[in-house]
Amino acid sequence: MSSNLHAAKAKRLRFAPLAIATGVLGAVLLSVSMSGTLSGFVASIQNSTNTTATGALTMQEQNSGATVTCSSTDGGTVSTNTATCATINKFGGSTTMIPGQTVTTPITIKNTGTVTANTFTLTPGSSCTQSNNGSLNGTATDLCSKLTVVVTNTTTSATVFSGTLTALAAGGAIALPTQAAGATTGFSFAVTLPSTAGNTYQGLAASLPLTWTYSS
Repeated sequence: MSSNLHAAKAKRLRFAPLAIATGVLGAVLLSVSMSGTLSGFVASIQNSTNTTATGALTMQEQNSGATVTCSSTDGGTVSTNTATCATINKFGGSTTMIPGQTVTTPITIKNTGTVTANTFTLTPGSSCTQSNNGSLNGTATDLCSKLTVVVTNTTTSATVFSGTLTALAAGGAIALPTQAAGATTGFSFAVTLPSTAGNTYQGLAASLPLTWTYSS
């Protein structure tokens, strides 16, 4: 009986170091699994401000004395960004022109937005309209084909258009130089009633709408 007890005691002593080693290893593995690593270098960058925003493209037109200003937002807000300006008459608005007379009207167009107008155009209406001016009216029916207009970019001294009002209406959109934000471009409109116009052209008027357009 004593010999069996002695053998069991010796067996426990032999396995004791193994059990301790196994326990230590288990503790280490548990520590690694919980922390991910025992040690190491760490570097980090956090970008805390990542934003973007849209710009705005708006237009302003003024007469030569800057006494009249029209803006593309006059029709509402920048969400609409289109307006009708009846207070700046590019053809001068004269009602007393005579043969051989030229009426010149200077204006400016300014990019009042924050982005460049990569496309800038002047688009005439599809047709020039003739009407009566007052109660004394001639019988001519081709005043739009008689009146000539020269449109000049006064900033670059380039001729934008030269011809009759009929030809201007038929020509469609006219491409203009791009405009950076804050830039201003000057234009002049010189309308002439040729000296060859006779009595049949008295008391007549001509009208042609013009539209300035930006796109980014």
